[in-house]
Amino acid sequence: MASTLISVSQLAAHLDDPDWRIFDVRHDLADPSWGRRAYEASHVPRALFVSLDEDLSAPQNGKNGRHPLPTPTQCAERLARFGVTQGKQIVAYDQGSGMFAARLWWMLRWLGLDRCAVLDGGWAQWQAAGLPTSAAKETPQPANFAPQPQDFTVTADAVLANLSAPTMTLIDARPAPRFRGENETLDLVGGHIPGALNRPFTENLNADGAFKTAAQLRTEFTALLKDAPPSQIVHQCGSGVTACHNALAMEIAGLSSLRLYPGSWSEWCSDPARPVARGV
Repeated sequence: MASTLISVSQLAAHLDDPDWRIFDVRHDLADPSWGRRAYEASHVPRALFVSLDEDLSAPQNGKNGRHPLPTPTQCAERLARFGVTQGKQIVAYDQGSGMFAARLWWMLRWLGLDRCAVLDGGWAQWQAAGLPTSAAKETPQPANFAPQPQDFTVTADAVLANLSAPTMTLIDARPAPRFRGENETLDLVGGHIPGALNRPFTENLNADGAFKTAAQLRTEFTALLKDAPPSQIVHQCGSGVTACHNALAMEIAGLSSLRLYPGSWSEWCSDPARPVARGV
């Protein structure tokens, strides 16, 4: 069973395994239709395309962030249509870094599935290895999926109530300039939630786009957290997507911490009454 990462060679060995489900989660925040076009041009054989906006997010209302989290029931209904169910090994991949695949991984863990993993290095490493590709239109095989939701989410109100409490430590996965409030291009307000620590998700990766070793990640997160235990960590980012990458990295490191503030900065800054910090 793979519950964090899987290599391209491991996936290649299971391409014809009926108990495995493969999902293509490629996406471009600047061009939301790009992922589907890329999938239709070429993908891992048997992979089904899952849209970040259409399948892994709820509708926006101007106050709930850029990629609102659907309810557990909504998530389960959508994913069941793609054949997700207990007992299947789920593998998610994106163009390479895992920033979008990790969102699906986290959602599956939130719904109570452990047999889910991100393809390390994603589509880029799959292609680099010269492994088979397909442009065939895949047909989903719906399944029955009874979710077992875990208590992994926190609300904006909970974050606000605990800003000064030692029981919650926020880790912000956005790039350092956006965390400081500089060069903000996605949200209306620049800055970060007061007291948050910054761990850009790209720091979880080696130069080739694959994740660093468990030992490296453990050393780096331990240094970041200092005395804060993993149990009090809450992950956030701009819209609850790349935050899942840090959750995955900590899971790889053996520092399990899957709590997420799904609305993240895009929800937080939509209310001018909420405090904003800038700088480091």
